[in-house]
Amino acid sequence: MSDKRKKVIMDLVSADFYVPMKEKELAIMLQVSKEDRGELNRILNELLAEGKLSLTKKGKFIKAKRTDKEIIGTFISHPKGFGFVEVDGREDDLYIPENCVNGAFHKDTVKVSLLSGKNGRRQEAQVIEVLARGMKQIVGIYDKSNKNYGFVIPDNTKISEDVFVPAERSKGAVSGHKVVCEITDYGKNNRKPEGKITEILGHVNDPGVDIMSIVKGYELPVEFSEKIMRQVENVSNEVSDADMAGRRDLRDVQMVTIDGEDAKDLDDAVSLTKEGGQYLLGVHIADVTNYVQENSALDWEARERGTSVYLVDRVIPMLPHKLSNGICSLNAGENRLALSCLMTIDKKGEVVNHEIVESVIKVDRRMSYTCVKKILDDKDEAETETKEYEDLVPMFELMKELAGILREKRKKRGSIDFDFPESKIILDKQGHPIEIKPYERNVATKIIEDFMLIANETVAEHYHWMELPFVYRTHDNPDSEKIDKLGTFIRNFGYSIKSRQDEIHPKELQKLLVKIEDTPEEALISRLTLRSMKQAKYTIDCTGHFGLACQYYCHFTSPIRRYPDLQIHRIIKEQIRGRLNEKRIDHYNEILPEVAKHSSEMERRADEAERETDKLKKVEFMESHIGEIFEGVISSITAWGVYVELPNTIEGMIHVSMLPGDYFYYDEETYEMVGQATDIRYKLGQTLKVRVNATDKISRTIDFVIPQDWEINEDYS
Repeated sequence: MSDKRKKVIMDLVSADFYVPMKEKELAIMLQVSKEDRGELNRILNELLAEGKLSLTKKGKFIKAKRTDKEIIGTFISHPKGFGFVEVDGREDDLYIPENCVNGAFHKDTVKVSLLSGKNGRRQEAQVIEVLARGMKQIVGIYDKSNKNYGFVIPDNTKISEDVFVPAERSKGAVSGHKVVCEITDYGKNNRKPEGKITEILGHVNDPGVDIMSIVKGYELPVEFSEKIMRQVENVSNEVSDADMAGRRDLRDVQMVTIDGEDAKDLDDAVSLTKEGGQYLLGVHIADVTNYVQENSALDWEARERGTSVYLVDRVIPMLPHKLSNGICSLNAGENRLALSCLMTIDKKGEVVNHEIVESVIKVDRRMSYTCVKKILDDKDEAETETKEYEDLVPMFELMKELAGILREKRKKRGSIDFDFPESKIILDKQGHPIEIKPYERNVATKIIEDFMLIANETVAEHYHWMELPFVYRTHDNPDSEKIDKLGTFIRNFGYSIKSRQDEIHPKELQKLLVKIEDTPEEALISRLTLRSMKQAKYTIDCTGHFGLACQYYCHFTSPIRRYPDLQIHRIIKEQIRGRLNEKRIDHYNEILPEVAKHSSEMERRADEAERETDKLKKVEFMESHIGEIFEGVISSITAWGVYVELPNTIEGMIHVSMLPGDYFYYDEETYEMVGQATDIRYKLGQTLKVRVNATDKISRTIDFVIPQDWEINEDYS
């Protein structure tokens, strides 16, 4: 019966005389009785979902235009009810008007059809089907409205609606509790989503609840199952003779680990000697696969997690601490199993010979970045360290020498080095931020970085030429459109970049960064250059790494905290042992595409969670500085405001409506905020004094305003 009714509706909207109508008008036109209006609504929604009908901006029904192919993407909701759909391979998101959302929820995978209109430069579209729900739970503050029900107000400000929770499903939560709420009904047609509370994290003001809310919001797994912990308990704390059998014995080779003072999972050690003008560099990586058997519960859990997550107050490890801080950590003075990449490097930085072997090692000393920096760069202050590590100092000097050669080689081929400072946030015992400062790279961090890069390149090239299944770390060339836009903009400053046939060599961007060093426009152009580039990802095809200007690259050096490294260690060991037969090759060809895709997704999730926890603590830090005046640099400009970054890496925004003396608009061509009457301009990289006006921990934002002259004089008097 409904098929007949669908045909009647489709015949009507396809007729030449049809003008777009709202549902009520259609009901009148089709003479639908009031008791059958619900059935009409159902049929219209089905036709929308099938992509046969679409809605205009004004909510009128028209026949959907057929597109050549289905478009599938991820729905990103907006608090005001409309949304966007991110589509792989499409530069601009699709804009979804509020009346075309069709029941889609934040992060859902949806099928869309294109509409005729545009919102700014974005193509408009409508959701015709929800293919998969992206969020099974939300985190938020519980508000008990009355004895029969309450609502969960989502922490994620992109989710526009509160979630209705009946009293019997509230788990005894009271107003002000931070809770995890499972979504049982996603709502539709002005009906709110419904859910049940599965976990109470604590009161919103309790210590640690703020970070745990982010952890749960990103669905980061914290605990390991009992089954996994029992499996780990059976792992030996010592390396047995049987484990060492058949391995290259490198225990007499002088080697060290160099890490941050508070690092506990030490997965890489380095050794270096020089013979006949050539450097013999060893990069020794913990053999984690010896303790994580393929398809074990532990392996599946590590694969699912994809990566360790480093939050401001805790680490959520990929592997249980007994492994990551114990037998898999290259602790000084202990026998440890490793995979060693042994490279012979000439004075030009070329790897002229290499071996990748299973080894057994014994680290001589556990060094910190600070200590090595003192020995190499702060010699006047390093008397104690130089004396204590006297036998190691020559090797450290050699490391500095080789690292410089490797860095110069990368620079010559065009490797791009963005040196934006990261944040170091220091918390007290209650988790409150007491200091925030930029975390600067130094000679020691650069040595380890340089050695890990050359090992990763060497391993990737080795296995690429063996034509075996593998996981590579790739970074695609930037979109030519973005590069053209960057080129047009930098010409205003007298700079240029060369590109051929819509492609640019990374050396051109590197040369640009060198030219702008220490100029007033350095911050501005550096950020715009970074934004013009794509994100690196894991792939099974070796398509090169644009940012490093190299053809072969992988992640080999951190199997404790990254699953792709663990995965390729397994392949490497099977190849070394001659076990990589046709059956195993077929097995890896089958599983690696999903491993690469999932690992990339988990990396994005970890990055986002890390950024959000940092933002949260920065907002909390600035709560005690409201009313104070600081000097910062304009780091970003959008249509809604000017972002200013302070020297300690904290960023806040001056809303466009709070800019003094004029009405302002955003000029997309010059990336400037421009006064309509005065032509006052705010530019990226410009130094600006700001006053902290307000903070919001829920939205994790800091509001700045431009202070009056008398305020600045008073503040600095």
